Amino acid sequence: MNKLVDDCFNQVGDLMSTAEALAILRQRIVTVTQDRLEQLPLAQAAGRILAADLVSTMDVPPHDNSAVDGYALRHEDLSDDDPVELTVQGRAAAGHPYTGALEPGGAVRIFTGGVMPDGADTVVMQEDVTAQDDRVTIPPGLKQGANRRHRGEDSRQGDIALRRGRRLRPQDLGLAASLGHGGVTVFRPLRVGVFSTGDELAEPGGELPPGAVYDANRYVLTALIAGLGAKVTDLGILPDRLDAVREGLDRASRGQDLLLTSGGVSVGDEDHVRGAVESLGHLNFWRLAIKPGRPLALGQVGDAAFVGLPGNPVAATVCFLRFARPLILGLAGATDLEPVLYRVTAGFDYEKKAGRREWLRARLERKPDGEPCALLFKPLGSGIINSLVQSHGLVELGEDVTRIKAGEAVDFLPYDEVAS
Repeated sequence: MNKLVDDCFNQVGDLMSTAEALAILRQRIVTVTQDRLEQLPLAQAAGRILAADLVSTMDVPPHDNSAVDGYALRHEDLSDDDPVELTVQGRAAAGHPYTGALEPGGAVRIFTGGVMPDGADTVVMQEDVTAQDDRVTIPPGLKQGANRRHRGEDSRQGDIALRRGRRLRPQDLGLAASLGHGGVTVFRPLRVGVFSTGDELAEPGGELPPGAVYDANRYVLTALIAGLGAKVTDLGILPDRLDAVREGLDRASRGQDLLLTSGGVSVGDEDHVRGAVESLGHLNFWRLAIKPGRPLALGQVGDAAFVGLPGNPVAATVCFLRFARPLILGLAGATDLEPVLYRVTAGFDYEKKAGRREWLRARLERKPDGEPCALLFKPLGSGIINSLVQSHGLVELGEDVTRIKAGEAVDFLPYDEVAS
């Protein structure tokens, strides 16, 4: 007697692995925006992708300076065993350097960021000295070069400060500004069109017909795409008719770099996306050994790349984060495509089938020893949108994993790592 298994993801033998799918994806990534460049002021460049190496035109800092408030001095004037009294010659503050040369037995009152006077090689903190009038007493044992920042220790003239393909973060803009760059050359945003598919979908804000559900996927996906710096166009809902799906994709492909759909890529009678894509272009893959999200398609429609995501909201979101996100970044010119996974402790027991990769929604809590512990959100159904709200990220289990016990280390992908 055959035993029925309550698992729609049970058969994995003829499905493509995650590694194979990502390899195909990477092989087909070409920067489609490489000839679409623009110069932007730094204030408008956050989140954009750098289109040319940014070279340091100067040393940063441009001079040796003090890391603390204190006194600049010559280390050779000090003693390893006894306090030494020095004469204060002058004052150096940030933006107001001392113009003379430091004489033997002398010191200069200096403040954080102040240029080191000629002849000085060490700074003593003001808390460590005794000062009276123009005399200052330095304790023994001060290390040579203490509290001194060296010219060029941040950046050297001629160094590549930021490489082409980098998505510009606030700290990157700060580095560019410190080098004197007022603007940067970036790729123009990738153009991404987003459809949902399904006769059961209704627009939020309107009346919900019998048997219908409100479309949530488009709102998740358009926000995620916009967070990647792309120009996203909401193309609405396509009905479950092959001619309508084909016409919608064909029309949209002429003005977009990438088309992204959710739903309609499985093998049901009402799933028409796969057939429409194959009639207009081709598919590279469409069934993966993953959970959630087995029906996931990558292909081409006309001149536009195509990604078909599953219809269930959790599956659509997970597959976007792990597959569509690196494609979007790569097409847009970015070079850092893969997210960072962090090791955390599992706070759960779990069994899975070998041969497929799974992502489990989990929230992090601190154990008594301070280490993060991942706790599963239940139930695990891929239609439960609230699970994405109540969790912090995804526990990723590889194909060779069949069992996890509480206390073991697992890979964890925070939403914050991939949501922008």
